Amino acid sequence: MWRFIATFFFGDVLGAAFGVALGFFLFPYVFPPPEAMETLTGAEQTDVVATGTFIHADPADPIHYGSGGVTVYQETVFLGADFEVGPGPAYDVYLVPSAEVRDEAVVKESMFVDLGGLRAFKGSQKYPIPAGVDLADYQSVVIWCREFDVLISPADLQFN
Repeated sequence: MWRFIATFFFGDVLGAAFGVALGFFLFPYVFPPPEAMETLTGAEQTDVVATGTFIHADPADPIHYGSGGVTVYQETVFLGADFEVGPGPAYDVYLVPSAEVRDEAVVKESMFVDLGGLRAFKGSQKYPIPAGVDLADYQSVVIWCREFDVLISPADLQFN
């Protein structure tokens, strides 16, 4: 009888743990957050410094993907209305000094600038660039998962 109770208890705990883990993974897909729809003010739209397009860094990874345009102004990084990434926890927007970032190690080993947490997985968003940042030193904008240290989507910048 005690084996039955122990097996039943172990199954309950294991099943609950699996259910919670599955719920954390599926929650953003089942209940996606609303699209962002931020716009730039006239003062923020002065002088486009660079543009780029987010890409799927690892096509073999179906979970971590990104697409859409990014425009860098003197004081703002603007993710376009067509911006989209696969949902996940704790995403940040980084300016990275390396070009053609395709591997996590490149980001981890660089002196990136963290522009803040991603506010939505889809839609237009703007992020202020801290004072004193020389944009000529940064060749990429990267979406990074802070929780798991994973590269989600890089955008190589083409300077004007």
